[in-house]
Amino acid sequence: MNRDELRAAQEPLKARYREDPEAAMHSVSASAVFGEPVTVEVRTTAGVVRAGLHPATGGDGSDACSGDMLMEALVACAGVTLHAVSVAFGVELRDVALRAEAQFDARGTLGVDRAAPVGVLLPRLVAEVSTDADDATLARLATATERYCVVGQSLRHPPTFEVRRRPSAADR
Repeated sequence: MNRDELRAAQEPLKARYREDPEAAMHSVSASAVFGEPVTVEVRTTAGVVRAGLHPATGGDGSDACSGDMLMEALVACAGVTLHAVSVAFGVELRDVALRAEAQFDARGTLGVDRAAPVGVLLPRLVAEVSTDADDATLARLATATERYCVVGQSLRHPPTFEVRRRPSAADR
């Protein structure tokens, strides 16, 4: 897709959202059910993914790790965003490789040390590209990608959690 094709695809959407901001609100969701031993089965567009404990917290490494899945979501979103931004800016990027990474302190999630953080720490994304663009242009691409990456921006705000009783068959 080139810049003109991207603009042609996005401009009617942008116009609609300017006129009707509520039309810009779209749902995203995921669902899972408990599995065994300590796993959840996450329904994805690519099929069911079984996620379990990281080996550092008692898992055996045979299940997907939710921390890795978070990094996968980040690299996917940032990659699509960088691609769209580079097209919109008219910057040709070739041979692009992206990597998202972070660390977590197992003491926090295991409750070993209440002062230890729980969560991914300092997530970062690196995109290595072949391009004729100068360093200033690459910096603009990085800034725009960070600004418009939904998953990256979502990491700035923690989700809310709710556990509620499921109605029994008699209550339905």
